[in-house]
Amino acid sequence: MKRVLGIGNALVDIITSIDDDNILKKFDLPKGSMQLVDTKKSEIIKAGTKQLRRVFTSGGSSANTIHGLAMLGLNAGFIGSAGNDDTGDFFETDMKNAGVNTILFRRSSVSGTSVVFISPDSERTMATHLGAATELNAADLKKEFFNGYDILYLEGYLINNLSLVETACKMAKKSKMLVALDLASYNVVEANLQQFETIVRKFVDILFANELEAKVFTGLVLEKALALMSDSSEIAVLKVGYEGSWIKRGEEIIKISSLPVNCYDTTGAGDLYAAGFLYGFANDLNLEKCGLIGTIMAGKVIETTGSRMDKLKFKEIKKSIRKIISEN
Repeated sequence: MKRVLGIGNALVDIITSIDDDNILKKFDLPKGSMQLVDTKKSEIIKAGTKQLRRVFTSGGSSANTIHGLAMLGLNAGFIGSAGNDDTGDFFETDMKNAGVNTILFRRSSVSGTSVVFISPDSERTMATHLGAATELNAADLKKEFFNGYDILYLEGYLINNLSLVETACKMAKKSKMLVALDLASYNVVEANLQQFETIVRKFVDILFANELEAKVFTGLVLEKALALMSDSSEIAVLKVGYEGSWIKRGEEIIKISSLPVNCYDTTGAGDLYAAGFLYGFANDLNLEKCGLIGTIMAGKVIETTGSRMDKLKFKEIKKSIRKIISEN
């Protein structure tokens, strides 16, 4: 079984349910996007929403994926940066309780948080204050951190620190690891398109994107976008929400249908899809089974609030995975 190491922003999500989208307009947050906000705006948003229904949960794109992998029983690690505060303690405890080998640099700055607005149609919009998460840098990375791992998983939100991403990819390749990347958010891709193109072309073996991200990255849609993505990486995975997902490796193209679920909160759906896919890949399953496990993980997480599922949910998921593995 392969081992997976993730690097990403260590955040705590503040899941906030809203009755309509007017509050998004009030804070100038495009629906469905991830917007980086400074300390002042973050505090304004938190103060302006404290009367709403809120749930606190550990988050961060890569951390969500790694947490999911560990809960499935995979040997997984995570590298990040957080404040030396209660929020940082909350994040680190959550990761370690899941069994993640956590390397968390603690800083004097406040830990990062993301206010995640859940619209009535289950779409999520994020106002993210990265805080201490941005202080992770290339100099923090040591080659021994990569020893024993087979796959490096990166979130696209790190692209603002290109030196960190390039250094991580180079260290991974020197350790003969595969590199998997999720493009993260369409507006992040739009603002950093050239950097993404360079990283994907030079280093990425497995590329994840949703429909909007793929369109911005390639200028194309659906199968044409998938084809162009696969020109730059060995395996391309295109997530298309309730329509399922597409997977392409060379001439092999696989369509995975979504599952009938009661969608409550789409937070973490893409991250947990990646966790399921990588779990299958780490166990040398074929691409169809990898996609099916990813679909199960995504389907289960959108039935709950936030990106963390309890042990009962994972018990159900593991039962479904065993059935998939046993099928010819």
